[in-house]
Amino acid sequence: MPELPEVEAIRTQLDKFLKGHTLLSVEIKHPKVMPDNPKPIIGGKIIKARRFGKVVAVDFDNGYSFLAHVKLTGQFIYRGPHLKSPPGLSKKVVDGVPGKHTHVIFKLDKNGFLYYNDIRRFGWIRIVETKEVENFDFIKKLGPEPFGKLDLNIFKNILSKTKRQIKVVLMDQSKMGGIGNIYANDALWLAGINPSKQGHKLTDSEVEKLYNAILEVLKKGIEAGGASELSFVTPDGSEGTYQQHFLAYGKQGTLCPRPACRQAGAKFKKVMLGGRGTYFCPECQTY
Repeated sequence: MPELPEVEAIRTQLDKFLKGHTLLSVEIKHPKVMPDNPKPIIGGKIIKARRFGKVVAVDFDNGYSFLAHVKLTGQFIYRGPHLKSPPGLSKKVVDGVPGKHTHVIFKLDKNGFLYYNDIRRFGWIRIVETKEVENFDFIKKLGPEPFGKLDLNIFKNILSKTKRQIKVVLMDQSKMGGIGNIYANDALWLAGINPSKQGHKLTDSEVEKLYNAILEVLKKGIEAGGASELSFVTPDGSEGTYQQHFLAYGKQGTLCPRPACRQAGAKFKKVMLGGRGTYFCPECQTY
C-alpha cells in the first residue's frame, strides 16, 4: 500500500497538473469506489491538492473537496495541457486509460482528463465540504506525521507508553500518520533496532536514532518519487525509483551490507509482525 512518500508524489503531481482546471463532469463506473454524488464539485475550479497521511485532498474554489485513498492498487493518471509531453505509460497501468480498470473519469476543461484506475477496487473517493476535510472520520483519527507535528518529544512520548512491538507501533496510523511497511523496515535497519523490541524498552538514544532514521528514509523516498514495487505510479504515468534503494525491505536471504555483518555472513531474515512481512538483520538489529 502506498505510504507517505508515494502519496506525496501523487499530491505533488496532482497539485501541478490539476490546479487551474475546471471540472466539467464525472463519470462513475463503479459506485463502490466513489459512492457520493459528484454534483457539488462539478463546475468548480481546482485550487490545490493536499495530503493527510496516506489520503489526498483536492480542493475546489466552491468550498468542496474530494478525498482519495488509493490503498493497494489505486492509480490517478492525468492527461491534458498541463502535461504536454507525458512519459510512456507504465506497464503497471494495466489495460491503459481509459481501460477496463478505469472506474472514475474526471473530465476537465481544456480537454484535460483525470482517470482513476484500481484493479482490486479497494481504494475510495469521497466528496466533502472543504471546511470539513480535517473532520472527516478517517483523517480525524490520524496521528501526527513526520515533517509535520511529529517531533522527537512527541515520538518519544508515543513509544514510552506502549508495550507493542516497535514495528507495529510505527505502522499504526492512529499513533503516527504516513509510515507503512517499506519505510518502517528500512528505518529500523538504519537505526539498528530489532523490529520486535517493545516500544517502551527503547533507550533515549535508540528513540532519537529511530526518529532521525524515519525522517531520512522518508526523505529519500520522496526524492525518489516513491517505490513502485507493486502497482504504484505517479499521475504522469511513470514509476517511482525507491525500490532500487531498499535498505532492508524485501532483502531476506541476502547479506547485510554493514561490514561487520558481511564478515560474519549475516543475512536478512523475514518474520511476520502485525500480519506484515518484516525484514531485519539478526547481527546488527539485536533485541
